[in-house]
Amino acid sequence: MTQIRSLAVLCGSREGADPAYRAAAERLGALIAERGVRLIYGGGSIGLMGVIADTVLSRGGEVVGVIPDFLVRYEVGHARVSEMIVTDSMHERKRRMFEMADGIVTLPGGLGTLDETFEIVTWKQLRLHSKPIVILDTGGYWAPLEALVQATIDGGFAHGAIAGLYTIVQSPEEVFDALAAAPEPDDVVLTSHLERG
Repeated sequence: MTQIRSLAVLCGSREGADPAYRAAAERLGALIAERGVRLIYGGGSIGLMGVIADTVLSRGGEVVGVIPDFLVRYEVGHARVSEMIVTDSMHERKRRMFEMADGIVTLPGGLGTLDETFEIVTWKQLRLHSKPIVILDTGGYWAPLEALVQATIDGGFAHGAIAGLYTIVQSPEEVFDALAAAPEPDDVVLTSHLERG
């Protein structure tokens, strides 16, 4: 079981159409601060990124932002975080966030959040890490992702065990239990597609 001291949260630079997304980010931020867990996030002061950072900070928690230099002006880099790391690229941003975190949580977001989530899950499939990954499916937002992953399995492009690379939960209150209970990745998620038929 992984001890979570630092948690990377992947989420949108917009708040989205459903007020439930903001509420979930606020609640997760409160739980992170209450547990004394350090938040690692994308460094912005807008959207769900800003919401979760502001919530953790308002409750006395530690927040580390990681943002590429070219996005500082677009995502309005957060001025009050405990530490801001400015990277040279998006790739470096993802790597730094991953390295500093003991676990990863995905909230609703756009293409950037999708990219970050797929990459971190793929790294786990390739056995580059075994950190727990939890997807917070507020209001059914991530149902299309579940359907897409199932389509890769049904289409013969992935082993069914890939569904065990991450855990989907419905509420912020479930996140930390899911992180603690995350299973080790099954070797078959890597080896099954390497076998020659």
